[in-house]
Amino acid sequence: MITQGRIKSVGGQAVIEGVMMKSPGNWTVAVRDQKGSIHLKKERLAEMPRLLKLPVLRGIIALFQALSLGIKAIEFSASKAYEEEAEESLGKFSIAVTILVSILLAVGLFILLPLYATKLASYIFEGIGKNSLLFNLTDGVFRVFIFLAYVLLIGLWKEMARIFMYHGAEHKVIHAYEAGKELTIENVRDNSPLHPRCGTSFLLIVMVVSILAFSFIPQEGPFLHKFLSRIVLIPLIAGLSFELLKLSSKWSHNPVMHMLIFPGLLLQRLTTREPDEAQLEVALSALKEVLKLEEEHA
Repeated sequence: MITQGRIKSVGGQAVIEGVMMKSPGNWTVAVRDQKGSIHLKKERLAEMPRLLKLPVLRGIIALFQALSLGIKAIEFSASKAYEEEAEESLGKFSIAVTILVSILLAVGLFILLPLYATKLASYIFEGIGKNSLLFNLTDGVFRVFIFLAYVLLIGLWKEMARIFMYHGAEHKVIHAYEAGKELTIENVRDNSPLHPRCGTSFLLIVMVVSILAFSFIPQEGPFLHKFLSRIVLIPLIAGLSFELLKLSSKWSHNPVMHMLIFPGLLLQRLTTREPDEAQLEVALSALKEVLKLEEEHA
């Protein structure tokens, strides 16, 4: 999630029994173990060269940074949340395999499957295969439905439902921070678990931008060419979507912009749950720690 707070730009991510928070120069993870104790991991981020902060390019860098930090945060959270089991089952190799399988699954589900479904649809409706915009619009619609089905299904998984609760806790504490409230459970509890700059909203923007970007790919080429072209365009789409997300953040109070970000808020109802006080405490611990680090390195 990308946010622009009143003091520092702060974003976060829900992990296994915990929350990761990222500020411009630092990141922290707070995780509660099976005995009820909260563990913290904190690191200083490397300073980015000015060139990598240019529009669009900064979004591409942010994507890869988010993936890198997300892997580290999940690795730490798994080792602390399931410490007893982790000693026997977790390892660098198993984590690497899990990440590789996850990437292949994402490519298969959200790029290959909708593209193939669109190809089959073009045999039934000839207009789809002849019109580039219509082809990619159909591809985008399939992608959205597959994504919604995926989120609904994983939401039935008990462990994922808890992660969605931590996702809601993450949003609540950032809302409180951005409003300038004292960071206490009482001040955090009544905030919304939805946030306009959530990563879920970012994914929705990515899907819309991809429809336009993929429209420039010639439809006459072979299926493999279309598939590989979509893979190559992912960084550019991410960069453009990042800029649109920042724009929606800047103009979030504008009525027209609010209508545009409303679908993303609706989608978040599938990826967030109302957290309990223990989860709010974990999210607060992560946020307070990253803000403390920012003050120390100011």
